[in-house]
Amino acid sequence: MKTIATLAGVLAPVSAFAATGLMEHNSGTCVFMFFGYCALIVSAQFIPAILLFICMVKVIASVISESFVVQKK
Repeated sequence: MKTIATLAGVLAPVSAFAATGLMEHNSGTCVFMFFGYCALIVSAQFIPAILLFICMVKVIASVISESFVVQKK
């Protein structure tokens, strides 16, 4: 009997959420174009960041490699 009450308590809210249906978007194409433009700006900022990171790694590697060089007499 407890299992039936538990199942009824669990399944009742699920059916209430399923009855609401799908959410309809009433925004036009200009809104989606704006979001696409914002995404383009954000993704375009990755290129300078990656180049900066690569240059930083090269400089750090050259400094570390120069510190291990033994000076010849």
